[in-house]
Amino acid sequence: MNRIGLILSSLLVLVVLASSTLFVVDQRQFGVVYALGQIKEVITEPGLNIKLPPPFQNVSYIDKRLLTLESSDSEPMLTAEKQRVVIDWFVRWRITEPSEYIRNVGLNESAGASQLNRVVRNAFQEEINKRTVKELLSLKREALMADVKAEVLDKVRGSKPWGVDVVDVRITRVDYVEAITESVYRRMEAERKRVANELRSTGAAEGEKIRADADRQREVTIANAYRDAQKIKGEGDAEAARIYGEAFGKDPQFAQFYRSLDAYKSSFNSKSDVMVLDPASSDFFKVFRNGGSGSNAAPAKK
Repeated sequence: MNRIGLILSSLLVLVVLASSTLFVVDQRQFGVVYALGQIKEVITEPGLNIKLPPPFQNVSYIDKRLLTLESSDSEPMLTAEKQRVVIDWFVRWRITEPSEYIRNVGLNESAGASQLNRVVRNAFQEEINKRTVKELLSLKREALMADVKAEVLDKVRGSKPWGVDVVDVRITRVDYVEAITESVYRRMEAERKRVANELRSTGAAEGEKIRADADRQREVTIANAYRDAQKIKGEGDAEAARIYGEAFGKDPQFAQFYRSLDAYKSSFNSKSDVMVLDPASSDFFKVFRNGGSGSNAAPAKK
């Protein structure tokens, strides 16, 4: 029993010793081995490695991948014409020399990002001071980003190199500060309203012109139609009078009788019509007097 316990204890000691001396470096990282607080070795290749157990040696890891740093503040910058603008930017960078990075920057990636943010902002401020807003919004933006990248590289590769490489510097947005932006929007809105009102006025004038022309054409059309109608009506009346004349000329007494009947029909069209006449002496009732009460009575031919 004691022998089994001894074997288990020995295995446990070996496992603890192996866990404190063996370490794995990932392909995405640098492995930095420290000996009593000093950098002893930097492992750049992935795999299993051996070190002395703590406190003699310790290991830490630093990311070797391409990192992205984005602007974190919105403080305005002054252009060459003293306009206050706000820019958004990002930087792609990576750690290339872990030893130099740890000695001159810090022990992790956040330390480098913090210092790099300050350097990039200062470089942007210096370059924007040399340019106008129009140049920031034109093709000269590429030149601006190239100049900022060159300044940042000069800084990180100076007398105390950071052990990093800046791959790219990009501007994602250039805009006026909020107060100026509101003023610009108000001017744009006023201009659009002016153009809209001008278009409405032009449209209203054109509409009135079209309506006036349509009314004129309507009056002309109605007048022409009335003229043609009256002409046709006159021709019809003349033709009717001619036909009546020919017909009535053949029998004048019948014509007189027919006209009297039309006169009676028109005079007694309504029950409320009242006529004050002397039937005995008025020629209006001559047919009644001569024709009697029969509806078919007519003057006799001579």
